[in-house]
Amino acid sequence: MPEAVIAAARQFLRSFAKPCRILAAVSGGSDSKGLLLALHSAIGNGDREGFSLVACTIDHGLRPESAEEAAVVAAFCAELGVPHLVRRWQGDKPRTGIQAAARQKRYELLADAAAALGADCIATGHTRDDQRETIAMRSARGEGEGPGSAGMASTMLYARRIWVLRPFLGLSRAEIRAFLTARGVEWFDDPSNANPLFERVRVRSELQGSQEAPIAPWSATQRAASSARAAALIESHIRVHETAAAEVALAQAGNMSDADWRRALLSVAAVLGGRNHLPGHATIERISGFLQKGMAGRMTAGGVVYDRRPNGLYLYREARSLSSCVIKPGETNVWDGRFSVTNGGRHPVVVTASDQDSQWNQRLIDSGLPPGVAKRAARAAPHIAPAQAEVAGSIRAKVEYRIALYDTFLPGFDRTMADTVALLFGRVRYPAPPVHDVFDRNGEGPGGLPWQGHARTLC
Repeated sequence: MPEAVIAAARQFLRSFAKPCRILAAVSGGSDSKGLLLALHSAIGNGDREGFSLVACTIDHGLRPESAEEAAVVAAFCAELGVPHLVRRWQGDKPRTGIQAAARQKRYELLADAAAALGADCIATGHTRDDQRETIAMRSARGEGEGPGSAGMASTMLYARRIWVLRPFLGLSRAEIRAFLTARGVEWFDDPSNANPLFERVRVRSELQGSQEAPIAPWSATQRAASSARAAALIESHIRVHETAAAEVALAQAGNMSDADWRRALLSVAAVLGGRNHLPGHATIERISGFLQKGMAGRMTAGGVVYDRRPNGLYLYREARSLSSCVIKPGETNVWDGRFSVTNGGRHPVVVTASDQDSQWNQRLIDSGLPPGVAKRAARAAPHIAPAQAEVAGSIRAKVEYRIALYDTFLPGFDRTMADTVALLFGRVRYPAPPVHDVFDRNGEGPGGLPWQGHARTLC
């Protein structure tokens, strides 16, 4: 079993388009410590020249002993000659949703550390055990059908900044621990991994004793193929007007029995609503029922109006719950989850809903929207003005549409679809990953064949 860990590290290095600097996220647990040691061994043995390794430990500050554990990891990295940083989660911690908040903060701090150390990507030690738990949790939440059953992607783009790679998804935790034991290396066991208050801990307990993964009919390549088809459907049947409304071909609008089309339509709707996830099953059924009737009318779901008219279906942000935000000079803020606004001027600006701003209304009409739809969509468009009425002069603000669905966490197997959506909203494509291809859940390449470093990108 120990040999499988080194083999996975070597396989991982072969997947890169060119040598680069890899940042290993190391907590001191068995999985991440095994990742660090395996990559260090593979690079040190000259399996791929030109690679270098750095590391970072995130101290979440949630346990009294976390700082000492981070120091132990730092000493271990020093023994290996691996440059290492410790980044601590400062400030108050949320009372609820702590694991989700910690995950978000962990990737933010890792990305900052990667920039400080000159790393081109981040590698994490997620294993086959983590994958089983993820699939089981999604299934329990009703997200385990179709695309959701593909589990974690082996590549993930964080914040449009840096790719996070998971080379050990084909390995079990037992294999990694056997590797460390054979090398005489110890690890920490985080007590939170035994706390039943956390969903993953409860699921892990339920899965213990089961040797088979939960039923997962979708591989990563199936997910990628579905995303590619959904992207093609978006290109053929959806047009976005001035980032404020989408026009959907009437003949396609009610085809909600097609899973790829359903996902394509709901993804565009989520982006228009500033949401970072698709709606739940009950809401999807309600939307599908409305659209399949083929009758003119309007319904609202997820903050988006589905406006069915004789000549087409139109989607736009509901003109409700639209707050305002003040942006100081030189700062960037996100308004309504949809627009990233950077204030390049010398005075604060305030972003509010345009409330039928005549300029927005005319722009939408000029783009081809029916006047009635343009009037409604314009009410939820952004309006930027000086925060202080007495301040005169021009406003210097850069506005970019934010794609909440993908801009923070983009699974590699959805990049084709994400690129299509980005172009639809006037954005450039997302950065390509540094590896040639995606791995599926079991560490296999396309078609179920062992990964051999194909010379093409399929994300």
